[in-house]
Amino acid sequence: MTKNKDKKNSHLKNLPKIQVNNESLFKKELFRKLIHISSLWIPTVIYFCPQFVAMIVLLIFLLGDMILEYGNYKKLNWARKSFGFLFVRILRNKESSHKQFQFTGAVYVFTSALVCLYAFSPAIAALSMTVMLISDTFAAIVGSSVGKLHIHGRKTLEGTLAFLFSALFICWIFSFLGFVPLTYKMLVACLVATVAELYEDVIRIDDNFIVPLIIGVLLTV
Repeated sequence: MTKNKDKKNSHLKNLPKIQVNNESLFKKELFRKLIHISSLWIPTVIYFCPQFVAMIVLLIFLLGDMILEYGNYKKLNWARKSFGFLFVRILRNKESSHKQFQFTGAVYVFTSALVCLYAFSPAIAALSMTVMLISDTFAAIVGSSVGKLHIHGRKTLEGTLAFLFSALFICWIFSFLGFVPLTYKMLVACLVATVAELYEDVIRIDDNFIVPLIIGVLLTV
């Protein structure tokens, strides 16, 4: 009797473990995106600081991060300790693998910020970076928490719509505050950026880099 009961309930043994893993993955992704939100100092510096000052600040952060990441890959003691303290909790598997050197998303964020600062007006550069930082966060949190309808790989319709509508709202806020004019280009830019974020794996360009450039170019032309 006991054996039969154990057999009947054996399939339930793994359920708590699966739930814990899913919850752990969600918390890790949430923590990653909170770091994204904390990076809103970047568009703030881009808009309010003189271009030369903003460029120096961003360049220092970019070079410092690249040195730290490469030092960690080479297993230098000082770099591994610093890198572990700053990034280990938020890295994806492909970023934490030591088989092949690969920069984290932070490098792409600073690089895109520098390109936007150089190529676009301060308002458009700040808007482009703000959309990338906030909309990517909304997409990830909504998609991983309530996303049900998968439309491409792990990307969900709910997360994709969260990206689009949050991007449009940010554009409206920037326009309402008088930073940029409200035009149809914003809708086009947000739609194209949403598609780029959705098909990041096909484009093979990090969304932290490509999304701000798409928005900046389409709002500038």
